[in-house]
Parts: sequence; C-alpha cells; structure tokens
Amino acid sequence: MAVSENEALCPYRLVLEHVTSRWGVLVLIELLDRPYRFSELRRTISGNGGRGVSEKMLTQTLQTLERDGLVHRDAKPVIPPRVDYSLTGLGREAAEQVRALSQWTRDRMGDVEKARQAYDEARAAS
Repeated sequence: MAVSENEALCPYRLVLEHVTSRWGVLVLIELLDRPYRFSELRRTISGNGGRGVSEKMLTQTLQTLERDGLVHRDAKPVIPPRVDYSLTGLGREAAEQVRALSQWTRDRMGDVEKARQAYDEARAAS
C-alpha cells in the first residue's frame, strides 16, 4: 500500500486519529478483554453505546488498526470460515491508554457539564 500524502506529512496525527476514532476506541477497549469473532465484536460494540456499527465501518476500522500493527487478524481455514481479532502488544499499550482516557471522561463528566453550563451562561449574558 502506498504512503498517502497525509501519512508522509504527519504520521503521528494519522495514527492518533485511528486510535481515537469513533469505532477505534470501542474496538480497542473491547479487545482488551479477549479475542472476538467479527460478528460478536460488532454486537458487543453496538450494545455499548455504539449505535450499531455497520459491517463496512467495522471492517474498515479493523483493517486500519491491523495495518497500524495494533490488531491481529487470525483467519482459520475451516468451513464456515472463522476469523478472530485480538490485540497485538502494541495494540494492548494503545488500548490501555484509550481506556484510561475513557475512564477519566466518565469520572469527570460532571465537571465537564458544569463547565459547559457556566460557559453557556456567560455567553448568553454577553
């Protein structure tokens, strides 16, 4: 695969976008627990506030994370085909960081909501 212009200009930002994308965050956090088959990963993500990730979007997300070396795809030559997804060592490191940020967001959401309200009230008063 050829390196895109965006990758050449700022490869760090691109990886950060992949890890922190809407579906990337959920995939990484879920795969911390255990490997998943595609369909069960899709169901789990959709059940965790994911509003029903499409097959296409989940496939693209998994391929992107696999290309970045964060996700391992294990295709078993059986009928019907079985494909399991798990984290690589690098993926586990990234997932731990994302999960910590996710937990911080849950823990501090009350403070964020207060700050938003104060900001909105100050703007409305101006």
